[in-house]
Amino acid sequence: MPSSRTNSAPGRDAGSGVDLHLELTGPGRRAGLTNALRDAVRSGRLAPGTRLPASRTLAADLGLARSTVTECYAELVAEGWLTARQGSGTRVAERATPGSAATAPPPARSGRHRPAHRLLPGAEDFADFPRTQWLAAARRVLAVASPTAFGYGDPLGRAELRAALADYLSRVRGVHAEPERIVICSGFHHGLGLTARALAARGARAVAVESYGLDLYRTLLTDAGLRIPPLEVDEDGARTDELARRTAVDAVLLTPAHQFPTGVALAPERRAAAIDWARSTGGVILEDDYDGEFRYDRRPVGALQGLDPERVVYFGTASKSLAPALRVGWMVVPEPLLADVAAAKGPVERVSALDQLTLAELITSGAFDRHVRARRQRYGRRRKELAAALARQAPAVRMLGMAAGLQAVLELAPGTEASVLRAAADRGLMVSGLAAFRHADAERKAPGPDGLVVNFSAVSDSGWGAALSALCDVLGPD
Repeated sequence: MPSSRTNSAPGRDAGSGVDLHLELTGPGRRAGLTNALRDAVRSGRLAPGTRLPASRTLAADLGLARSTVTECYAELVAEGWLTARQGSGTRVAERATPGSAATAPPPARSGRHRPAHRLLPGAEDFADFPRTQWLAAARRVLAVASPTAFGYGDPLGRAELRAALADYLSRVRGVHAEPERIVICSGFHHGLGLTARALAARGARAVAVESYGLDLYRTLLTDAGLRIPPLEVDEDGARTDELARRTAVDAVLLTPAHQFPTGVALAPERRAAAIDWARSTGGVILEDDYDGEFRYDRRPVGALQGLDPERVVYFGTASKSLAPALRVGWMVVPEPLLADVAAAKGPVERVSALDQLTLAELITSGAFDRHVRARRQRYGRRRKELAAALARQAPAVRMLGMAAGLQAVLELAPGTEASVLRAAADRGLMVSGLAAFRHADAERKAPGPDGLVVNFSAVSDSGWGAALSALCDVLGPD
């Protein structure tokens, strides 16, 4: 059901428009939007004087026709809930609250109760999901699909998608991938879990991990009975040169194209060190290429897997390029490990065959490339706007990492991370501290620097300006 979020403080001009928290209910889309806006004003959540987004912007955010939003605004203006004046936009009327609202609870004043801006890693605004192209691809697929497409299919994935991915990954990421060695999974979490079980079944004891990353994936490895010793991360990426001294490590998990969350790339000599270690010891490299398409200053560096396909398990996903709701990811597996991964996955395919076929059609038609290119331009522009705003309003804060990905690390003065996070929460701004991603063993050995991890892809276009302003208010000079 279409929804949007709100971030405007009472009586404040949102400028670029508020980001509305709306649940559309009613017999139709226009009625649903009208009811949702009326309820938001009645409850006091949209305060008198609040400026609403332009009809074009709100329509894009909610996936509605612009005429639907225009008609809704006109109806609420006629009823007295909203006002519309040339040059002033559409606003909540000053006397729109009926008498019954006097007893309604006031809107929360603290961001701790109702965050206005969520810039947390892992969340994105998917208003630009290619609905029309996806629907067209699905229709083409259904028109020609054989009856076998509706059966259980190959547990390793549809042949059509594996063939399309083999071509795409070779062309875009420099991955050496025969279709027979591609395994379709429901995302990186699923694929990493399969690989962890396969490694454990082969007698592996430990998988080295980067000193910064997600606890979720570290837990996945430990749940498979594997130890997870950390490799320190610096401005050249993970210290893969340390692997030669780790005699009890059987595999290593890396994000070489764009380390998460620090934003650095694995330096060429570190890439070579990882490959040399794998060749000399029989170790396995697990390459998480989670956002490899999103490099903004130049062409992305190719995947590590291309250097030695027999030593690297390559992971990719549609979560960042399209949407996590699709639950489609892929692995390119070395031949010696393929049977163990297949055994871990089991005999039943759990990823929708129709979604696999639709994605394959989207890739082969060129629509996927066009969508990724448009999304790359959009997020590249966001990153530039973040850098420019910080330079103007918070010049003491330095943005770290390369021009890539969906989030940026902002360097903070030593000892200030916790206080900055509290100040952000008080203003309704949800961001993550860099410490939240640090490996516990690495932190005990040497505490990491202070910083914020800001996901600049997490809000809609209509809410980005207000979110950026709130961030700069927190970070700027007092």
